[in-house]
Amino acid sequence: MKRGKLGEQCKVTEKLATIAFDADDTLWHNEEVFRLTQERFTALLADFTDSDHLAQRLLSAERRNLGHYGYGVKGFVLSMIETAIEVTDGAVPASVINEIILEGRSMLDHPIQLLPHAQSVVTQLSQRFQVLLITKGDLMDQERKLAQSGLGDLFDGVEIVSEKTPEVYGAIFLRHGTTPDRSMMVGNSLKSDVNPAIAAGAWGVHVPHDLTWELEHAPAPSGHARFRQLETLAPLTSLVDKILNS
Repeated sequence: MKRGKLGEQCKVTEKLATIAFDADDTLWHNEEVFRLTQERFTALLADFTDSDHLAQRLLSAERRNLGHYGYGVKGFVLSMIETAIEVTDGAVPASVINEIILEGRSMLDHPIQLLPHAQSVVTQLSQRFQVLLITKGDLMDQERKLAQSGLGDLFDGVEIVSEKTPEVYGAIFLRHGTTPDRSMMVGNSLKSDVNPAIAAGAWGVHVPHDLTWELEHAPAPSGHARFRQLETLAPLTSLVDKILNS
C-alpha cells in the first residue's frame, strides 16, 4: 500500500527510510539506443571522415554542449548535427541533416525494455520503504519512458534533474521528508548516481551496466563504508536487509 507520509510506513527504520533509483540503464535499457544511433550517424558521414575521428569529435561536442542542452536525446541530436557540420567544413548535405533528425525522432519513439529484476525489486522495496526515482535528462522523454515502463505507480516521488550533485541529492531527500544518512541511491553511474549520493551522506549502490557513456565514468569510492556494488538488481533487497540488521 502506498503511503502519503513517510511515518505511515511501519517497516521504515532509523537506519534506512528512503531508497532512490536511477532510471536509464538502471531500471531500463537506454545507452544501447544511443550506440545504435551513433553507428547510423557514422555510416551517414563515412564519405567525409573515419569512425574514430568522428566519435572523438562527437564526444567533444557532447561534452561542451552539456551546459547548453543538458542530457538526453535532444542534446545528442544537436551535437550530431554540429559535429556533421564541423567534420565536413559546412558541406554536409541537407539530406544527411534530415536523416539525423529522423534518427532522433526514432530514439524518442523507442520502446522501453526493463532490465532484469527491475519490476520485482522496485515492487518489493516499495512495500517497505519510501521509493524515489531520481534521473537526469529531458523532462518529456523521461516522463514518456517512466509511463511506458509500468513502474510509475510504485514511486512515491519522481525527480527529473539537470545534474546530480551532493547538494541536489541532499535537497531531494529533505524535500521528501528524510535525511541523506537514512537514504540510499541505486544506479549504474559512479559519477552521477553513487559518488555524489555518498558525498551527500547517503548509501551508494553501484549496479554496472554493460554499456556506460564515457562521460559517466568515474573512479569507485572503494573502501567507503557506505559504498556497495552489485552485479544486478536481484540481490538489492537482501543487501538492504543486511544493512538494517547490521
